[in-house]
Amino acid sequence: MPNTIQEGALTVKRSGTISSLHPRGSYWIWYIVPALLVYVIFMAYPLLDSIRLSFYQGSGGAREFVGFSNYIELFTTGELSVRYWGALQNTSVFFLLHMLVQNVLGIFFATLLTDPRMRGRRFYQTVIFIPTTFAVLVTGYLWKLLLNPIWSQGFWTAVGLPDLARPWLGMEDTALLFVALVSCWQWMGIPTMMFVAALLGISEDIYEAADIEGANGWQVFWSIKLPLVMPVVGIVTILTFVSNFNAFDIVFAMQTANGAPAYSTDLIGTLFYRVGIAGQHPVAIPNAGMGATVATVTFIMLAVVSLIILSKTRTRG
Repeated sequence: MPNTIQEGALTVKRSGTISSLHPRGSYWIWYIVPALLVYVIFMAYPLLDSIRLSFYQGSGGAREFVGFSNYIELFTTGELSVRYWGALQNTSVFFLLHMLVQNVLGIFFATLLTDPRMRGRRFYQTVIFIPTTFAVLVTGYLWKLLLNPIWSQGFWTAVGLPDLARPWLGMEDTALLFVALVSCWQWMGIPTMMFVAALLGISEDIYEAADIEGANGWQVFWSIKLPLVMPVVGIVTILTFVSNFNAFDIVFAMQTANGAPAYSTDLIGTLFYRVGIAGQHPVAIPNAGMGATVATVTFIMLAVVSLIILSKTRTRG
């Protein structure tokens, strides 16, 4: 008969010399096995196989090992190299626009929404977050219509600004800017709510001490609020960086996967789609090896930059 032994607050049932439950036992392993299997099958294995595939060329069973030739071609030679560096530059600009517009406005709105003197905070939180619930393809298509001068001419003329009815998405100098602004508009709610949660977590005692010292609102923000929410700033930066360097759907909805006009809105995501999935024009044959190369380089870049951001924004004791 198994006996029961009381160890502190934990009851341990013993059968012979084997514990069915023990604070220092290894029973917890069985709880993580299902999640570990899912992670290995659907994340770790595809990632490692993609890295392996980046050293091959060809399709199906006719793949040939080429070593680092795909990487050399991607970085240094041919039309693909030109397209890659252009896409990398566009993606970097896309990310910087999100940091300057989406995240700066996000922390600004969060500061306003956590001010106890502000009325209707729940309403404004809902208004800011609603675009996040829209499908990206729907959002992109609607803004494409709104930015079309044929559709917007009447509105801009009615408000006395007819010169703003221009083909913003058809000009190389402005297309990427407006695609990025549409993306910022849609996803503004996520960083805003994260900053709201971080600001609400700051103790009121700190604000009272600052008030006693005579600090004004600007000083409170720069010396108290911003330093204390810096870890959240780091998380938001990483999320923005990863999502922007994987962005595809907003460009596909507004400018097609070719990054029109003249590749001015071409991002890493659209380049990967054309190379590894759809195939490049005029011969639409996907190059799985080169697509895996683009994905591997992007993964390494995301991992390195994310670690740097975490190290720079974490709270130090």
